[in-house]
Amino acid sequence: MAESFGVDAERYDRARPRYPDAMVDRIVAASPGPDVLDVGCGTGIAARQFQAAGCTVLGVEPDARMADFARERGLEVEVATFEAWDPAGRQFDAVIAGQVWHWVDPVAGGAKAAQSLRPGGRLALFWHMFEFPAELLDAFATVYQRVVPDSPFNVQAMKQGRKAYESGFTKTMDEIRQVGGFGDPEQWRFDWERSYTRDQLLELLPTTGVLTRLPAEKVAEILAGIGDAIDATAGFTMPYTTVAVTATRTTGA
Repeated sequence: MAESFGVDAERYDRARPRYPDAMVDRIVAASPGPDVLDVGCGTGIAARQFQAAGCTVLGVEPDARMADFARERGLEVEVATFEAWDPAGRQFDAVIAGQVWHWVDPVAGGAKAAQSLRPGGRLALFWHMFEFPAELLDAFATVYQRVVPDSPFNVQAMKQGRKAYESGFTKTMDEIRQVGGFGDPEQWRFDWERSYTRDQLLELLPTTGVLTRLPAEKVAEILAGIGDAIDATAGFTMPYTTVAVTATRTTGA
């Protein structure tokens, strides 16, 4: 699934939500300088926001399709998994990862992040938490059961939403502690919301891991069914919380 998101890089970049400016600004302010390494940079969504905040950003991205898209928009990208990537002695003021650290081996990735950071540098791993309205989730479940009954889509897990994310954040903090070379990790939280029209949500859904691996005709059938459910709501506002799990590279470690 991790390698499927580049199937439509343009749609991915267009539809995926951006990160709160307040989070970007806080990471930049808490870093000792402007040199940023973006792990799993994808199409460069986060990287472009950090560039706009005055940073120099290098992306590392395993999917060549996503990397090419990011390069076309002015980002320097090296194609590799983070675990296999060679920093070649380079060090950075911040290592960031937006929506991707769960695809990275926590031991090898944590050690590579520590190796890539200057003393006092900032590790910042961030994700969006969001909650669909319950009536839409029930409609999603009905459509997926009909079209792709063997799909990994799990409506009960989505209804648990924030609880599932919270356990993941705790696990990530524990893994950072186990790697060593970092101060005690903490969480920074940023609440915001976004209103979605029918078309905007149907643009977003094909960029999610469950749909990126399905045949086009199945995706179209799922979107048609979900579109009918959205029509009954006349649009909705999605509450988001963006959480950064962050720690400082210990001086002299």
